[in-house]
Amino acid sequence: MDLNEQINQLEADLLEISNLLEKAERERVQDVLKQEQKKVEKEISAKRLQKEQQAKREDPTSSSKAYTVKINNYGWDQSDKFVKIYITLKGVHNVAPENVNVSFTERSFVALVKDLDGKNHQMTMNNLLCPIDVQESSKKVKTDMVLVMCKKKTAKQWECLTQVEKKTKEKEKPNTEENADPSDGLMSMLKKIYSDGDDEMKRTINKAWSESQEKKAKGEQVPDF
Repeated sequence: MDLNEQINQLEADLLEISNLLEKAERERVQDVLKQEQKKVEKEISAKRLQKEQQAKREDPTSSSKAYTVKINNYGWDQSDKFVKIYITLKGVHNVAPENVNVSFTERSFVALVKDLDGKNHQMTMNNLLCPIDVQESSKKVKTDMVLVMCKKKTAKQWECLTQVEKKTKEKEKPNTEENADPSDGLMSMLKKIYSDGDDEMKRTINKAWSESQEKKAKGEQVPDF
C-alpha cells in the first residue's frame, strides 16, 4: 500500500470515528473515541510529511534549483600512500552527510556539495598525474573542509597533481639549446671540420685562427675560433 492509499484509509477511519463520537452518549466511550481520533490525526500528519519528503527526493529538478559554483579554493599534499586534497568550504560540516559526495575514477575525481548556503559546490579534477585505487580512495568532512584522499597505486612521489600541470612545467623550463651562446655552436662546428678535414683544410683553419689572434692582439673585434 503506497502513501496515498494509507492516507486515504486513515482519513476514512477519522471520518468514521467522528461519526461515532457524535452518536456516543457515554462519557467513557467518548474519551476512548477522542484518544483514537487524536492518534489517527497524528498518523495522517506524519504520513503527509513523509509524502512531501519523498516527493522532494524523487523530483529530478530539486537539485538543479540551486545553481552550481566551481570550487577553486583548495590545496594538496601527499604521503607515501595517499594524495590529499584539502577543499575549503565554510560551513560544510553543517551540511547533511548525504549532500557531500566524491566519486572517483582511476585518473579523476568529482567532489559535489549540495545545498550549502543555497548553492551546489563542485570540483572536477581530471587527468591525475598517476592512477589511483578507486576502492581505497575516500573523503572526510571536517570543520569548514572536505578532505579528499586519493589512494596511490604505486608509492612514488607526485611532482604535481595533474598531467596538465606537468606539461605546463615542462614547457616553462628554459631551453638550453635556444639560450646557448651562438659562438659555442660555431666552435663545435669548426672543431669537427678540423678533425674530419684533410691537411689543406687544417692549414686553412690554422691560418684563419692565427690571423684572428693577431687581430685580437691589436684590439680588433673578431669571432672566436
